[in-house]
Amino acid sequence: MSLQQEVMVKLKEAMKAKDQTALTALRAVKSAILLAQTEEGANEDLTEEQELKILQKQVKQRRDSAAIYIQQGREDLAAPELAEAEIIAQFLPEALTDEEIEKVVVATIEQIGAQGMKDMGKVMGMVSKELAGQADGKTISNIVKQKLS
Repeated sequence: MSLQQEVMVKLKEAMKAKDQTALTALRAVKSAILLAQTEEGANEDLTEEQELKILQKQVKQRRDSAAIYIQQGREDLAAPELAEAEIIAQFLPEALTDEEIEKVVVATIEQIGAQGMKDMGKVMGMVSKELAGQADGKTISNIVKQKLS
């Protein structure tokens, strides 16, 4: 079942359950998918990688908004954002632990013979592609910096 179909099934379930938080989050995902499909030059069907990027972006937006709200002392606004992020995150693959990410980074560094920070871009590109949807770019970046310095 494609991501769009899964979202529609969950959307119907949320409507029946009258779950406003889930409805808001799922409608945003549906909207983002439709926008990506109707972009100029885009294929009608999105690849799994494109779908993962859309989901990651939606989750990141909500977590960033929640962090800003918390900084400003507005927990009342942060809570729904975090709840929506969790609803959207259920469609993402299981996130890897830092140790698992570290193993992939070390293997990639050995594979391409990276030496020092000058090779960070090469390592980041390969690791990010390999761990698409399973790890946050910031986490990968921090581990790569740590291993290359």
